[in-house]
Amino acid sequence: MAVNVIKPGLSTTVQDLGRPGYYNIGIPLSGGMDRYALKAANLLVGNKEGAAVLEAVFMGPELKFTEDATVAVTGAELPPRVDGDPRDTWTSFKVKKGQTLSFDFLKKGARAYIAVSGGIDVPLVLGSRSTYTLGALGGFKGRKLEAGDKLPVGKGRGAREGRTIPEKLRRAPGAPAELRMLPGLYWHRITADAGKHFFADTWKVAPEADRIGYRFRGGRPLDFVPREQPFGAGSDPSNIVDACYPYGSIQVPGGTEPIVLHRDAVSGGGYFMVGTVISADMDLIGQLQPHTPARFVEVTMAQALKARKDQAKLYDKLKASL
Repeated sequence: MAVNVIKPGLSTTVQDLGRPGYYNIGIPLSGGMDRYALKAANLLVGNKEGAAVLEAVFMGPELKFTEDATVAVTGAELPPRVDGDPRDTWTSFKVKKGQTLSFDFLKKGARAYIAVSGGIDVPLVLGSRSTYTLGALGGFKGRKLEAGDKLPVGKGRGAREGRTIPEKLRRAPGAPAELRMLPGLYWHRITADAGKHFFADTWKVAPEADRIGYRFRGGRPLDFVPREQPFGAGSDPSNIVDACYPYGSIQVPGGTEPIVLHRDAVSGGGYFMVGTVISADMDLIGQLQPHTPARFVEVTMAQALKARKDQAKLYDKLKASL
């Protein structure tokens, strides 16, 4: 079976749960920016939770099906249509051979996940089908979709149509979005007042927000504790001797605009890290549109671990609901 791409959308790529284990050699995790929504879409159509799906950003693709399939769209509210007839998000529905799946305008969120029964069957690269566009690695020919592409789809029986995930289990950012973070190894580099301002200020997502990282602006610049810069760190106080970047780490070049490193980020560099967004909240970042207000909230390691457990419990409830 294949799905023919009539229109690719703005930036549609094949993603699964990513390729961990290669970050130390500079190959990022990649995978869905909103893992919860990706897994939910797969479960709705009867796939394993980590099957490859399409991640559509802001604008959906137009796809023609060559065989019958079960489909689900989760994540951002990007209303699907089958031959022009509307379908619900977070709900499984059938697409018959010869029919076309298209999308209305985005209503909220940023990234939608389109699961097809059987999964998108592109080749595995380092254990994953996810697309890393900067490295032209994985996915469909290592790039975002283009008109005329023919996406292979695996064999799958497909779940019945009409299966739906309750509203209370559809996780989405608040307003403003609250991003919990652990202060990092370089927190001591900023003054006490700067640290207070960082958490007190409301930031806004900048237009420079993508799979590599989300930039935020609008808060007060950070003041640094004076020091003699070590050899190799550069002259700017936000520079450090090159170090590893954890997934979710927050660098602040020049002390002005925080950047949260996401799924396709580089694994190291020379900017200090003020902290790290906890894993439980990284999905939320992937659903933030430019200009969305957000706040960083300080948590302890114990709170971060509890948040991870709470997220796992929420996913268990999602599975039980199906």
